[in-house]
Amino acid sequence: MQTSCRHGGFWNANGVDGGQAEAIRVPLADGTVVAAPVGEDSPLIPSLLTLSDVYGTGYHAAIKANVSPRTTVTVIGDGAVGLLAVLSARQLGAEQIILMGRHAARTTLGREFGATDVVAERGGEGIEKVRELTRGDGTHVVIEAVGHMPAYEQAVGAVRPGGVISRVGVPQYENAPVGFGSLFGRNITLTGGPAPARAYIPALMRGILAGQVNPGRVFDREVTLDQTPQGYQDMNARRALKVLVRP
Repeated sequence: MQTSCRHGGFWNANGVDGGQAEAIRVPLADGTVVAAPVGEDSPLIPSLLTLSDVYGTGYHAAIKANVSPRTTVTVIGDGAVGLLAVLSARQLGAEQIILMGRHAARTTLGREFGATDVVAERGGEGIEKVRELTRGDGTHVVIEAVGHMPAYEQAVGAVRPGGVISRVGVPQYENAPVGFGSLFGRNITLTGGPAPARAYIPALMRGILAGQVNPGRVFDREVTLDQTPQGYQDMNARRALKVLVRP
């Protein structure tokens, strides 16, 4: 496929710049479009596609928390972002990675991505289980990949004193505990935020092209463009983890 991209321009399969019905608008194309050295039928396409969102987000969570060798990590959430946060933590050398999730197919994939332990319990029971696995300490890092208050509360309970909570789940709340008993008195760092996925693409792409990682395994269903609404419904109903749309 030949393409012709300009700042905020259009491209289509013939590389003709313009506004034809089959053209796709690419806003800020000079900065956002990245050339992948593979054909459109490459088996690497699913993994490369994760670079635009879920892989970069999981990696961002681990980077913001300064995950490194000898770090212990809890990941809350077994969605695509949570699973790729597991993969990213393993890439950065974390020695123990606890995945908190209760969907067996997803947590199995999480183990294959590098999780050393899986905790299915939630709330206080889940926090207690994490502490049992860490000799009562909690983990150095907790990555919160859900965005709901119960997940944040689990993060506060599972992190060890002096540790880091890294949030990449979009918060569905405006207020959360940050006072003396929750964060301040325990010297907990709260970080995270929207991932600058474009900034991570060059480094993460190298691992995909070299066959070192396969983040595209989070896609467990493919649909056509016309089936996109059904794909969203399946993800919402937990019938699918991540849906890949092929025109």
